[in-house]
Amino acid sequence: MKNTMLEVTSLQKRFGGIIAVDDFSFLVKKGEIVGLIGPNGAGKTTVFNLIMGKLKKDAGKVYFKGKEITNLKTHEIVKLGMVATSQIPRFFANLTVKENIEIGMIPDTLGAIFRRRKYDIAQIAKDTGLWEHLDKMPNQLTIGQLHRLELAKALATNPELILVDEVFAGLTSDEVNSLCMTIKKLNDKITFLVVDHNLRAISKIVDRVIVIHGGKKIAEGTFKEIINDLRVIKAYMG
Repeated sequence: MKNTMLEVTSLQKRFGGIIAVDDFSFLVKKGEIVGLIGPNGAGKTTVFNLIMGKLKKDAGKVYFKGKEITNLKTHEIVKLGMVATSQIPRFFANLTVKENIEIGMIPDTLGAIFRRRKYDIAQIAKDTGLWEHLDKMPNQLTIGQLHRLELAKALATNPELILVDEVFAGLTSDEVNSLCMTIKKLNDKITFLVVDHNLRAISKIVDRVIVIHGGKKIAEGTFKEIINDLRVIKAYMG
């Protein structure tokens, strides 16, 4: 489909006798911010790990910009322009914020040297609100700033699509609002697929929402449409 950035078809994953993801399909168009939501244990993070090649798929296919990436390894997918942030911020504790970001900017192929970058270190730091913290060590940052560092590290890989996993977890209301503004600003150049439990935050930034429950897609539409869907209400309320 034209302008489709990510397409997932009939994805399935079992852990022993448990079906964690069951015949799950969706797509993300270029320039969108799409939310992937569902109650605890619904399969959201498993979907992310399957897309990024961190888990082996039992069935299904994944396409990025029309190219099948089903069996690619994570680093190969990142090279193509898709990257995921970590739900629990990961960083090199002995490196400064600037050095942590710079690691993702190191070209690993000759072609990468000549590919046009969307961002340099200064732009990344400014756009993620880390400009004044570049010389700090990660342990000097707040949890909100560490989540921003996750975004900054993702931007350093020169992505077209970022999969954001629980970026609002543990943040204050003001931090959530600020980070929402950051993501909306980045959306001028970057497409986003966002997993989070904070429905209020999700509602502020998404174009569409996909709801997963028990590994299956149970609803899809605008945020207003899905929060009034009886299937979604039942999934969250029991």
